[in-house]
Formats: sequence, structure tokens, C-alpha cells
Amino acid sequence: MSPTPTAEAPDRTTDRRRITAPPPRPYHNRLLQGIAEDAVGEVRTRRGRVPLPAGSMAFSARNTHAAVADPLRLLLEHYERFGPVFTIRTLHDPLVWAIGPEANHQILVSEFDAFSWREGRYRDLGPLLGNGMLNIDGAYHRQMRGLMLPAFHREQVASIVDRMVAEGVAAADRLRPGDTIDLYHWTRDLALRIALRALAGIEADSEHEHEAAEAFETALSIHGRTPLLQVLRGPGTPYARAMRARDRLDALILGEIERRRRAGDPGPGVLGMLLEATDGEGEPLPRDAVRDQLVTLLFAGHDTTTATLTFMFYELGRATGARAALEEEIDALLPGRDPVAADLDGKALPVLERTLEETLRRYPPAWIGPRRVLRDVTLAGVPVPAGATLNYSSWATHHLPHLYPDPLAFDPDRFLPDNRAQLPKGAYVPFGGGSRMCLGKRFGETELRALTAILVRRLRLEPDPARTLRITTTPTLGPVGGLRFRVRER
Repeated sequence: MSPTPTAEAPDRTTDRRRITAPPPRPYHNRLLQGIAEDAVGEVRTRRGRVPLPAGSMAFSARNTHAAVADPLRLLLEHYERFGPVFTIRTLHDPLVWAIGPEANHQILVSEFDAFSWREGRYRDLGPLLGNGMLNIDGAYHRQMRGLMLPAFHREQVASIVDRMVAEGVAAADRLRPGDTIDLYHWTRDLALRIALRALAGIEADSEHEHEAAEAFETALSIHGRTPLLQVLRGPGTPYARAMRARDRLDALILGEIERRRRAGDPGPGVLGMLLEATDGEGEPLPRDAVRDQLVTLLFAGHDTTTATLTFMFYELGRATGARAALEEEIDALLPGRDPVAADLDGKALPVLERTLEETLRRYPPAWIGPRRVLRDVTLAGVPVPAGATLNYSSWATHHLPHLYPDPLAFDPDRFLPDNRAQLPKGAYVPFGGGSRMCLGKRFGETELRALTAILVRRLRLEPDPARTLRITTTPTLGPVGGLRFRVRER
């Protein structure tokens, strides 16, 4: 696809509820057209003054498979061979990868306007997320972000902690010592229930919440398949199953939008904010625009919490010293009670905070940040041409040994204040950075602190030793097939 500039004239409206910028055109789902556009884009890029960075330029079945099966190893191997910026061809498309603090900081902060999100590889999420926050740029992105930002202010997140904790306590109290649970799927349903009720203001029954959580998982699972299976179209393909799952999810979301509009009441939560907003002509936002933003927020919050909590308890089950330190803190600072908002500010429970930060280092949910390069740029000393498809990877950066010695070890003390102060800018970016910092970062971190404290106070979760952790990228990190734990008494 041809890159589109992100530079926009300053927004003229001071009313957060008016979205005056025009939305981008909808994504198309035509496979052959997409491949042709990528091929034309590569030809134009190669004709430019700046060549693609060195790397694996020819098609490789091994690299294409590894890009899905073991991308961390693939990226670290190329980092060692070629340095911080390199190219890997997968199927028909050469992807430029940027690894390390310097490149991360340039992409996210100092030269962010040299890159487009919409034309990056997250366009593959277009069929599910549409023109949601992950897939828009420029003035439309700024105005949509400004509209929803108040829902994620510190005071607003603190005001919904009671609801968040109540949902977590109810779910945890249904667990019994001796039970065996798939923690990934247990958290999946819980996280979506919290997001629907506490964030979006949707009071769905448990059957519809479970169906919505399954629909998200099915719709995203296509991205964990091999590249060849991802691009197939037609009945019975992973793409067809993903689209059916999207339709099930839309039945819940669009039904709620229509219900509120018929009632003449925008209702609570982010959905209420979107329904109160108008376009440049003073008309309500189109239904699809409301749907795209809400589904994107639910996807980001649901997937992040689900994967991070599962990975945290997996590591705590193996790093018994880290688990003992966390249990000791919870017992001392939350004696006989569940957390309240003041306990979840990121400072009141420092061992929990370090444990969360180390989990996000090892398993950053948004493990890549796809972009399209809008102008010739030099990243970490390496020229990259305009038009190139580029990804930065927090996951790979978080496993560079010169930043994090013994990077595969789980060690929360890496994030003691003195140790963290030594990290350069761009070395720790689990939520991105700059103007594209994850909108729901505060909500997600608060939820993770709350659920971890609730579970640790009540139970001990031990990972099934018969199950080996395998990681999928769908497109966030997650355990293949879930992850089973035995529930034990503390």
C-alpha cells in the first residue's frame, strides 16, 4: 500500500465530543489486491535512493515458519548477525525490524511522525478492529483519543476499582483447593466481564460474556497460524472462522448500541462517551465508528490482562523465591482484606509492582509495533527507505543481554529503583510510548494488580508440570492451548 502522511493541520475544535476529522477509508479484504499492493510498494522502495537494511532478503521457508513458531529466537539471531536494524522476508513481503532502545525511542518519540500505523502490519486486524485506535493516524486518531481519554484518567480508574475487585473476588471465591483450572481461559472470561461492565458499561449475562470472550479468541487465533493458512480465503478456512466469530461479537456490541440509541440514553462508560459524540456536521457518529473504537478497547484490555496474569503465575510457580516475597508482602500489607484503590496505585505494593514489571518484560503483550515508513529515516545508525514495512519489537529488546543479564530468568529485582534508573530510554516499552502510548495502560495495570492481590491472598496456583509453555502471537503473546494450574491452599 502507498504510505499516507500523518502530518495534519492542528485540530480546530475545542469540544472533545466533536470528531471533525474525516475517518480513513475502510480496509479492503481482497487477498490478491493486497499482495499486489505489497509487491508494487516493494518495487517503489527498491527504486529509491536508500536500500533496505541488510538481512535475510530471499524467501526462506525456515524464516517464514519461525516468524510464527519462534519469532523471539529469529529476531535475536538476526540482531546478532546484522545489528539493531535488519530485513527478514516472510512469504512475499520484506519486513524491516528495529530492535533496541535507540530505535524504539526514535520510532515512538523523537521521530514518530516518520511512521504510519495504519499502513503497518496491524492492517491485518482490519477485518476485526476496523478503524479502531490501533489502525488510525493523524487528526482522526488525536480526536478519538481525546474523546476517550477521560475514561482512563487516574480518578476515573480509581472510581471503578470497587467494581473491578468485586468481580475478581466473586470469580476467585468459586475456586476450590484441589481444582485444576486453565488460568488463561478463566482470566479471559473474567477480564472481558470487567471490561464490559466497569469500562464499557455493558451489563451482559454470563452466557453472552463467555460467548464474546470465545469470539475474541477465535477471531484472533488466525494470527497464530502459519502465514499460508492466514492468507487463505473461502469456506472452512481460518479466515472464514474468524469472520464468523467477529459476527458473534458484533451481535452483542451492535445490539447494545441500538438499544441505547432507541432509549435515547447514551448510558455509562466509554460506549456512552462514543454515543454522545458527534461528527463535523453535528450528527451522531456512525454506528460502525462507535463499534470499531469499542471493540478495539475491549480487545486490548481483554487480551493484555488475560495473557499477563497467566504468564505471571506461571513464572511465580517456577521462581519460588519471587512467589514467597510476593506472598509475604500481600499478607503484611493486606491483612485479612482485599485491595482498595489506594493499594493499587503502583507504589503501595512495591514487590507486586516489580513482579508485574518483570512479567511485562518477559512477555510484553503488544510484542511488536508495526509501522509503514513515510520518509527516508536513519534508525540506530541504519538508513531505512520510505515505503518500507517496519516493526519494532519490545519483546526482543527486553531480551537483549546487555540490557537485562540472563534475560530468560524471571527476576523482579531487576526493577528495584536503582536498577531501573540505569535503563536507557526505549529499553522498557511494554505499552509503547509517546503519543501512541497504550490508552488503557492505567486501567490494565490496575486490574492486574487487583487480580494478582486477590488470588495471592487466597490461594496458591501451581502450573501443571506436565505442560510445556508454548507461546503464540495472536497478535498479542499468549500460551498455546491455554495453561493449566492446580489450585492449592496457601
